[in-house]
Amino acid sequence: MYDKELLKGNTETLLLALLNDEPMYGYQIVKEMDRRSSGYFQFREGTLYPALHRLEKSGMIRGVWTPSEHGQQRRYYSLTEAGSKFLAAKSREWQTFSAAVNLVMQPVR
Repeated sequence: MYDKELLKGNTETLLLALLNDEPMYGYQIVKEMDRRSSGYFQFREGTLYPALHRLEKSGMIRGVWTPSEHGQQRRYYSLTEAGSKFLAAKSREWQTFSAAVNLVMQPVR
């Protein structure tokens, strides 16, 4: 398992990465996160919806209520232009950071 603080600092970026591919509703996001992380990240409602609300409030995503094939409404979330730009910047930052961590973690030869 992982330190919860690691996820806490990256939850929004992970959500933006998922929504970069296609609009999704809450349960779909949970399932896709589980699938892409091979079960490593298991989002709960108490983590997911507050993060989605923060992202929506900050203008990174937008939510739209859409009727499903079964008649109930689902709120689909999609990236805004601001969210796309933020994700690109965070992706560059993560690549640089993880490369540096990997260099330090390698044994000295």
